[in-house]
Amino acid sequence: MLTQDEIKQLVANQAAQLVQNNMTVGIGSGSTVYWLIMELGKRVKKGLLFQAIPTSKKTAALAAQQNIPLAELNDVNAIDLTIDGADEIDPNLQMIKGGGGALLQEKMVAAASRELLILADHSKLVQHLGNFPLPLEVIPFGWKQVQREIRESYQVEAVLRMQDDQPFISDHGHYILDCPFQQIEHPDILTYELNGIPGVVDNGLFVNMADLALIGFPDGRTETMHK
Repeated sequence: MLTQDEIKQLVANQAAQLVQNNMTVGIGSGSTVYWLIMELGKRVKKGLLFQAIPTSKKTAALAAQQNIPLAELNDVNAIDLTIDGADEIDPNLQMIKGGGGALLQEKMVAAASRELLILADHSKLVQHLGNFPLPLEVIPFGWKQVQREIRESYQVEAVLRMQDDQPFISDHGHYILDCPFQQIEHPDILTYELNGIPGVVDNGLFVNMADLALIGFPDGRTETMHK
């Protein structure tokens, strides 16, 4: 039986084979994407030519270490393929992302992509989204007003994400509120409601964005979920 890390490496290696010469590829964030970057680095050494749009400073640094050519989102008209991970995936390929705090860039890159492939191990599959706390990226000014609105509108106590006893700061200088909704019945409605709250930059619901997901299992199987 494979460990969780081995499963992540398995799906990442399979996904890396989809990257072809002259493609523009969005590279997501997280532990599964680490293995993707490692495999793409090996392929670059063997002559693969492509450019990558990173979704976080951490991803950009790791890709640069592997000599993967990087570009800015503003420099491209479209992205051929984005490969990313997820914190939860439901049967309709709706997702929660943002556990690593990079949800804003991840969503912008995904929205600019012709195809979005999600990599995950089987533990990320859920029947209903919400057990994983939903991240909200918020402007530091007045974040408590957003917290109060979430409490009053949804009876959910949003928690300010901390790091080293200080508020976690996203790549774009924002805070993250983690919202334990428990069960989200209508992610399409909730994502619009949350983004309508003044001070919310974006939320971690990725609705109708993924085209397919590659799921790995402990017995070494992989399965592809389609939109």
